[in-house]
Amino acid sequence: MIVVIDVSGAVHILTHKEKAEKFEKVLQEATRVISPDLYISELTNTFWKHYTHKIFSMDECGKYIQDGIDYIDSFIDSQTLWQEAFAEGVRNNHSIYDMFYLVAARRNGATLVTNDSDLAEICKKNGVKICC
Repeated sequence: MIVVIDVSGAVHILTHKEKAEKFEKVLQEATRVISPDLYISELTNTFWKHYTHKIFSMDECGKYIQDGIDYIDSFIDSQTLWQEAFAEGVRNNHSIYDMFYLVAARRNGATLVTNDSDLAEICKKNGVKICC
């Protein structure tokens, strides 16, 4: 099974939130875990916010970021996804960032691991398998 994970899903695992065990099990069962390369920027920005809100130290954030990057076996170049992601964002009236994950999952017949309920709903409507 191929899995695409978005940052909301990764953060749940990294910070041991309520869905961590469920999401981690899916990653462990995956034959390959992939994600658009924008994942690195989003993950880094998320932990920058955690740092600025004094939730985690700079060292903790750095470790979480590296661990989150290490979940991914291969990254998909966003340049190969943007046109389809843009079209899906327009069609679904939703954030283009999220559509990169939908497109990556759809193109690879993958299950998308996400904690984003809006994205999960759009995936369901578009026939993309999800774990949420």
